[in-house]
Amino acid sequence: AQDIEAAHAAGARLQPACEIAGIDVRTLQRWKAAGCADGAVAGDGRPHAVRPTPSHALTPAERAALLAVANEPRFASVPPARIVPMLADEGVYLGSESSLARVLKAAGQNARRGRAKAPKATHPPTTHIATAPGQVWCWDMTYLPANVLGRWFHLYLILDLYSRKIVGAEVHDSDDSDHAAHLVRRTALAEGIAAREAKPVLHGDNGSTLKATTVLAMLNWLGVKPSYSRPRVSDDNAYAESLFRTAKYRPEFPAKGFASLDEARGWAAEFVHWYNVDHRHSGIRYVSPQQRHTGEDQAILAARHELYIQARRRNPARWSGNTRDWSHIDVVTLNPERDEAITMAASALHTQQKAA
Repeated sequence: AQDIEAAHAAGARLQPACEIAGIDVRTLQRWKAAGCADGAVAGDGRPHAVRPTPSHALTPAERAALLAVANEPRFASVPPARIVPMLADEGVYLGSESSLARVLKAAGQNARRGRAKAPKATHPPTTHIATAPGQVWCWDMTYLPANVLGRWFHLYLILDLYSRKIVGAEVHDSDDSDHAAHLVRRTALAEGIAAREAKPVLHGDNGSTLKATTVLAMLNWLGVKPSYSRPRVSDDNAYAESLFRTAKYRPEFPAKGFASLDEARGWAAEFVHWYNVDHRHSGIRYVSPQQRHTGEDQAILAARHELYIQARRRNPARWSGNTRDWSHIDVVTLNPERDEAITMAASALHTQQKAA
């Protein structure tokens, strides 16, 4: 830059001089604006420019001496902040702590000095196991069509993985993180998770609404741990998606869409009541989610089993094998990947039941 200024002062045109130097005129102007008070340019402002070595820089011999001392056996596990004071106690000064740290970094030795664990990647669990209500929740949002083309209502649902009960549901006319945060808070209050020591895991997809800062702040305040579907895995939230399929194929679902937000909310309230109370869910031995959520399903399933045993005794020729399996489902998994973990959870639950 100083050569360009000298050439320009001698009568050379500024633009050709800058082109020869490989810079633009605007670049030189920025350097001058950020340079000295008199408008002079201190030097080449490009990051990759070769600059003169400062007069106070360490010499190669001093750098080698610092590196040699740092690699002495007695300093093998000592950081630079301690090496320099220890040398000072011996009457030796080779450089500051920052100089020693820069020398170690240049030599590729800036890792933690001393014993350390090998680096280990940590990944959030993708398999969640529920052995009781209130341990794992699944949630999602789906669109409900209006009878006006291009308009939609938004149905938010929270499902208890263990019981399949819909523990939270709201319909809004917009997709907003505030709606999702309000639903989580209302569901947490209704389910009484504040009094529980172990808070539920809330699993959802990777949608922007469910991962918004407002929602994450609410989850953190409630103590609920968020969980998200894995990238490029379309069925990680299968329970919630199956619930939406059931909802939209109900006979009372309007084929031409909802006339208003109130109508959509009324339909959603009726569907939630039907699903929780009247619906006999195939995934939980055809009891209702409400019965399983309250623990009534165990007595119901035991009565069914006894009924089938008596029916086989009356007509044994009609039965070629065991009666229908009405045993209670103790463990429900979301995205089962780790068979060992699932088996251990089931064994631990059976041990607790026997001890009780």
